[in-house]
Amino acid sequence: MSERRAAPTVGQVVLGKRLQELREAAGLSREEAAKVLRVAPATVRRMETADVALKIPYVQILLTAYGVAEDEVTAFVDLAEEANRPGWWQRFHDVLPEWFSLYVSLEGAARIIRSYEPHFVPGLLQTEGYARAVLQAGTIANAGPEAVERHVSLRMERQRLLDRPDPPHLWVIMDETVLRRPVSLDGRVMRDQLDKLLEYAARDRVTLQIAEFADGPHPGTYAPFSLFRFAEPELPDMVFTEYLTGALYLDSRKEVSAHLEVLDHMTAGAGSAQRTEELLREYRGRY
Repeated sequence: MSERRAAPTVGQVVLGKRLQELREAAGLSREEAAKVLRVAPATVRRMETADVALKIPYVQILLTAYGVAEDEVTAFVDLAEEANRPGWWQRFHDVLPEWFSLYVSLEGAARIIRSYEPHFVPGLLQTEGYARAVLQAGTIANAGPEAVERHVSLRMERQRLLDRPDPPHLWVIMDETVLRRPVSLDGRVMRDQLDKLLEYAARDRVTLQIAEFADGPHPGTYAPFSLFRFAEPELPDMVFTEYLTGALYLDSRKEVSAHLEVLDHMTAGAGSAQRTEELLREYRGRY
């Protein structure tokens, strides 16, 4: 049986989809591909959906069965070996939920990240103090202070991608609720957080917008979500939306288009960069 991985990488997602495309182009069902490997059809499915690592001998046999040229098989195997290398986030396997592992991988590989956040400052923009306060108020606190600190460390580690030489474009729309709800009785926590938002707002590849109460309701009021766009043509846009005990990853064209339409609608209605900066400074003066 293939070995299950707790944190699929984007490379595994891309190559898994490519394996499925090659199988379908060859006119083979999963059951027929499984017979070639002498394994259960579920093993083929798990490789195609990135639920398990790509077993190199299996990949070589399948690609040959699919009629892929030898030089292309070699190139695919090289990519598979690279994709199977653990991501940095696996150091946090003790606190990182399996459903969030793919999110961290997608986040690190995306060229554009567009998010809507109705409740809190997004994790990529949080200060340590703000992150700690949010985590202490949530269910993670039930696991004890050490677990909280591990989550804070993970969140700070994720933020390194914004300091890369060629970072993704992060475009965030936050409800005004985010500014009005203090996460700590210590006013310095919110002041420091608002200072950090002002700092990020000045960056070329960070766009922040505030959806003000005065503008009324908008179509994104259901739940927070993020949309990822990648440089790799094999990987479609993906949407992530989180609920209390898990998350959904959506990549169907219909669902992604619906979320993109909502983001575009909110972008047009939310405050401009100048208005957002004014609001951040105004709220900073209240804490």
